[in-house]
Amino acid sequence: MNEQTTLPARTQSEAPLPAMFGRLRDEIDHLFDDFSFARPARSFFSLPAAMRFTPAMDIHDRGNRYDVALELPGMEEKDIDVEVADGVLTVSGEKRSDREEKTDGCLVSERSYGSFRRQFTLPRDVDPDAIEAKYKSGVLHLKLGKDKAAQSRTRKIAVGT
Repeated sequence: MNEQTTLPARTQSEAPLPAMFGRLRDEIDHLFDDFSFARPARSFFSLPAAMRFTPAMDIHDRGNRYDVALELPGMEEKDIDVEVADGVLTVSGEKRSDREEKTDGCLVSERSYGSFRRQFTLPRDVDPDAIEAKYKSGVLHLKLGKDKAAQSRTRKIAVGT
């Protein structure tokens, strides 16, 4: 059963908004009125502040390699992709979850979906062929082997006048 209220969206005691904001507010109020929702029901449609999942990441220089750890709780190995192209490492994945519970004549069915994509430019001394990935206990561990020849390709340049 839908309940509809005829309360005004704005009261006389409110200070008038600039014309642009007033029109925006009217448009939003009109949108919800089209759905015939009572004003308290509108709070069900408020969206969380952060819609994207960005996994936390730690990077450590171990001398002969870099160790990278990304936190990916609740994901499965098959849902994670690791790629390297043109000196950029990309880690991406999807998480899907379905849950259904029947209790005392009530059915609760929930579905959630989330995806992420994290990219970073590899240091010049990383050997793209020496990258290893392992996933354990919700953490993706990457070992980025260093190219021993990369140091020999570096040279100091004298600055003259």
